[in-house]
Amino acid sequence: MIVKRILKFTALISLIAIVIGGATLPVLASNDNDEDVINEKYGPPIIVYGEALSDQQKAEVRNLLGVKDSSKVKEIVVTGKDLVTYIDGDEHSNMYSSAKITRKDTGEGLVINQVTPDNITEVTDEMYANALLTAGIEDAIVDVASPVKVTGHSALVGIYKAYDEGEGTALDKDRTQVANQELNLATRLAKKEGLDQDKVSELLTEIKKEIAAQNPATKEEIEKIIDEKLKSLEIQLSPEDRQLLVDLFNKMRDLNINFDNVKTQLENLSTDIQKRIEEAVGDKGFLELVSNFFKELIDSIKSIFS
Repeated sequence: MIVKRILKFTALISLIAIVIGGATLPVLASNDNDEDVINEKYGPPIIVYGEALSDQQKAEVRNLLGVKDSSKVKEIVVTGKDLVTYIDGDEHSNMYSSAKITRKDTGEGLVINQVTPDNITEVTDEMYANALLTAGIEDAIVDVASPVKVTGHSALVGIYKAYDEGEGTALDKDRTQVANQELNLATRLAKKEGLDQDKVSELLTEIKKEIAAQNPATKEEIEKIIDEKLKSLEIQLSPEDRQLLVDLFNKMRDLNINFDNVKTQLENLSTDIQKRIEEAVGDKGFLELVSNFFKELIDSIKSIFS
């Protein structure tokens, strides 16, 4: 009996090692942007490097982002001054997170690919997507990477700068400011007890979908939508955090940001978030199973000596 349990234990440990080992590996940058094909409509992909990267780290990021030939991409550096320009940040901040932006035709949608997910500690794919849609970026492949652990905020600034560097692609500064406020609020809420990154992304996406459906004309209508979504998603916020949410979406309303234009992308984003939440629930179930197994195994070993 105990031999069978030990064999089962060994197999389970091997499985856990494979899962954990696989989770720490960086994913590959998107292959949907072939450097050998010159895009005469949008120009080459733009690579934005964080200013704090050393030459060695920059080379590592270049490799992570799949850059084989630097002559076939446009390379720029995002600085502390850019942080001030785009999001009213601290000019003296160290910026490591970097990005590769490949513009796509209208209707192809926005794809976010975190190449080093373990090193982007606060911002998820869905948070990036929500902020970029708010900023007006709707059709692009965005690969994000960092050689060290960072929150991921400077990559967003780099993406904005990349669009300003392109021909006829400059973004509305008011929208980028609001998009940054959205990302800051998302990461703030994700740190609250009872919430996580996926739940916060779900809340923001569902509010935008309802705004697209209702086209609210007043702040009171915005408040009603927010309160309904908080209730339906069973999310409890402090009065202060709720007010921050109201103020954010009221600013979006004042800027006439039309989420109806990205309704399909919001639906896809909502589906992706639901999938992540379901996977997280599944992971919790698996961990509970592992915990029960260890308890059972320990009890069995103890019984041998009792």
